[in-house]
Amino acid sequence: MEYISRHMENRILELSQSYSAILLTGPRQAGKTTMLRELMKKENNERQYVTLDDLTERDMAKNDPEMFLQLHRPPVLIDEVQYAPELFTYVKIHIDRYHNPGDFWMTGSQIFRLMRGVQESLAGRVALLHMSPLSQREITGAPCVPFTTDLEHFLAEQRQIRPVSTPELFARLWRGSMPELVSGRISDRNIFYSSYLSTYIERDVRELSGTVDALKFNRFVTAAAARCAQLLNYKAMADDADIDIQTAKAWLNILETLGIVFLLHPYSNNVLKRTVKTPKLYFYDTGLVCYLTRWSSPEVAESGAMNGALLENFAVSEMMKGYQNAGLEPYLYFYRDRDAKEIDLILEGDGKLCPLEIKKTATPDKRLIRVFDVIDRAPLQIGTGAILCMAEKFSAFDREHLIVPIWMI
Repeated sequence: MEYISRHMENRILELSQSYSAILLTGPRQAGKTTMLRELMKKENNERQYVTLDDLTERDMAKNDPEMFLQLHRPPVLIDEVQYAPELFTYVKIHIDRYHNPGDFWMTGSQIFRLMRGVQESLAGRVALLHMSPLSQREITGAPCVPFTTDLEHFLAEQRQIRPVSTPELFARLWRGSMPELVSGRISDRNIFYSSYLSTYIERDVRELSGTVDALKFNRFVTAAAARCAQLLNYKAMADDADIDIQTAKAWLNILETLGIVFLLHPYSNNVLKRTVKTPKLYFYDTGLVCYLTRWSSPEVAESGAMNGALLENFAVSEMMKGYQNAGLEPYLYFYRDRDAKEIDLILEGDGKLCPLEIKKTATPDKRLIRVFDVIDRAPLQIGTGAILCMAEKFSAFDREHLIVPIWMI
């Protein structure tokens, strides 16, 4: 199986020069351990590897963390560290005593629960990074550049990135971005996703919430997938899965904790008082959405009722991955007010708001940019906006309004 190099590699090596501990979180099977083990080959030291999926190791890490660290002396890579939060205190003691950069590399697939233990024990001593499944830029070998609406950036990039047709883009979107599927190590995506749901997600949900009705949970995840790129509606999802709203909230929180979904919050400030408060729901992997919502092929997904939502989810998740891979916080929002005026995405940075619309069209109409004016009352300046669409090449309506093909994200 060919290893696909990850954009985060240099960031990890850089941080290992100054931080004693690096904690890499993200969903299972996203490639965290594979990447770190590849990086171990490039190191000059003899870093040990230990996984807490091994019940004997986990038992020792929980019950005798001091002995565990004597047996697995740093530099060490500890996999699935969320199973033994007891380790964090001893890792802290070691860091404070020796101050060796790069001593601890740790991975975890339960983000928030994990970070609580980290904040208590390792505040200021650990570099936190989040890894999602592969981004399109990683798959195609394009450079790691977080999304921007800078004209010069696109003029330079259009010569480097190969254009992609709409059917080709939907084939990528349908296949998904899990490394084992992309690399071809597993060719049957239905079997991959089916076992991914039953082996990992259900097991982790039990770990986080005790007993869980597997059938109802599956129905709930499917109900969430059917509503990707929409305003979060707990009641509708609860009704679909035949559960109460509190359970729906708890289960969605777990999906977020496991790095399966993320929420995009609405942009609002004191001036824009009529904005909605409800966030929108997205999945990190559109392949999982297509599997759950039973789109049997890329062609059916492209012509089906969800094609706009799938494309929006794909574009937004690619943007999120770009920022995460660069180790940056993504300041992404959407806008919607009570008059149903809506902007799909707003990128905030450098004192400006850059409005973005996502459309499944190859020839966008200039009237699409009219809606951008609704944020002109915001205290920040409006920056360069863009229509993200299926255009064959990069172009623009004018200097302030770009037409960006989604394959360039």
